[in-house]
Amino acid sequence: MEKRIMVAGHLCVDITPVFPEGKNGPLSDYLIPGRLLHMNPAAIHTGGAVANTGLALKKLGADVRLVGKVGKDAFGDLVLGLMRKYGADGDVLVDERDSTSYTIVIAPTGVHRNFLHKPGPNDSYSADDIPDSMLSDVALFHFGYPPIMRKMYLEGGAELLKLFRRVREKGIAVSLDLAAVDEESEAAKTDWRRFLERTLPYVDFFVPSAEELCGMLDKERYREWMRRSHGGDVTKILRPEEDIRPLAREAMALGARIVLVKCGASGMYYCTGTRETLAGLPQAAGIDAESWHGREGFQKCYVPARVRSGTGAGDVSIAAFLLAALRGYSAEQCVRLAAAEGASCVEEFDALSGVRTLEELEEKIRGGWEQQM
Repeated sequence: MEKRIMVAGHLCVDITPVFPEGKNGPLSDYLIPGRLLHMNPAAIHTGGAVANTGLALKKLGADVRLVGKVGKDAFGDLVLGLMRKYGADGDVLVDERDSTSYTIVIAPTGVHRNFLHKPGPNDSYSADDIPDSMLSDVALFHFGYPPIMRKMYLEGGAELLKLFRRVREKGIAVSLDLAAVDEESEAAKTDWRRFLERTLPYVDFFVPSAEELCGMLDKERYREWMRRSHGGDVTKILRPEEDIRPLAREAMALGARIVLVKCGASGMYYCTGTRETLAGLPQAAGIDAESWHGREGFQKCYVPARVRSGTGAGDVSIAAFLLAALRGYSAEQCVRLAAAEGASCVEEFDALSGVRTLEELEEKIRGGWEQQM
């Protein structure tokens, strides 16, 4: 019987204007005040961790329950309609006091993405939105994007901590994904190191991006990355051993048991805890401490057939990683499948159209799928 996964947290509408072919230089080259730029039709899809990771798990055949919030408006109807197509709208909450969250994704080919975001009901999301009755028979609880969910990051993450404690008390494994922090927002005032110090002891699978983690743990290192990238895609200049490994090890020291750091098109860095640490994972996760302990390395990404958009690639890679872990795959297999799913995702404009099953990914890898140099 498939283990049940709950995906909770951020939910929104993603609106991605599709740039014409050839528009792949710095945004400043063509987003000029007063200029009219002709575009292709926009791609409009559900976004956020609940939709991206949750629906990817659904497409992969997982038994998954999705808990997000929308407003009572046209965007909310759109989200519910899209979720309904997957039979996944039953636990989506409707907040009549707020308008649905949306993100405008500015993502020309070959250029690091920019986001214009309105939080909506995500800001009022609380532990009480997930009653104990929803947690019945859940083996893994994945929560996404607390840095852009106001109630979840206030007071050092007290609300998220309250939720994680309750989940862990029920013997459920916990997974956490982050989001970038807008330096001009209220969230930037949060002591993010303290936030992680409090929450990571309750986290079994910690799956942030390199930029998100570095921005929270080492501001000076993050600024140095910005200087080295010269305004381009930061992930292209990252060095696994020098830049990523120290951050992953620090996350482990703060309490996370298994860490997967997403590094964009380059790949992902992973490390796991000691035998004793992994033995403390909830039994429902099914992780074999003997084979998983002390694993560490960098997995290069696979080369996609084409690159249309990176939107949601990190989220769907997490879906493949978590599902493979619950199904008893080795740590290395899980990371390979995560990297492969991310590469599949970027072949389409939205997060879900490119999703391949774990079996399809394995077959493609066995067939000699080329990896990034």
